[in-house]
Amino acid sequence: MSDTPENGAAAAAQPAQVKSRVMAQYIRDMSFENILAQKGVSGDAQPEIQVQVNLDARKRTADNQYEVITKLNITSKTKEKGEPLFVLEIEYAGVFHIEGVPDAQMHPYLLIECPRITFPFLRRIVSDITRDGGFPALNLETIDFVALYRSELARRAEAEKAKETVN
Repeated sequence: MSDTPENGAAAAAQPAQVKSRVMAQYIRDMSFENILAQKGVSGDAQPEIQVQVNLDARKRTADNQYEVITKLNITSKTKEKGEPLFVLEIEYAGVFHIEGVPDAQMHPYLLIECPRITFPFLRRIVSDITRDGGFPALNLETIDFVALYRSELARRAEAEKAKETVN
């Protein structure tokens, strides 16, 4: 095959290839409270786990570097009385070097793809912390970051609509 003008035009029409690299991962903040040990809960407690997930992303001072933070707030309570057993709050961050993502697609990329990459490491930390805190290891289910992103967009649209209705 020769490099004809037709082949050159086809290569120029292709979008830039996305290059993404994890520069660092770390725990930004963490708190684990073993309320069961502090107050004591009578009987064999059946836990009910609630997990709240929040995401945040920001551009760093270096070119093409972004910090993406996954925030989990995990609360375990007894099913019978609703007495708290433990509370785990953790902020887990990843620093990413990203090239080739169009500006219009950067926001979803940061809040979907980047947390998807760091989630297995965060899951392992949550498992270790709960086990080391005296409870059975909590193995989080996989989080659907696409659905989370879409629900956040819908929530923001509803809030904007409500704001317009009030004004």
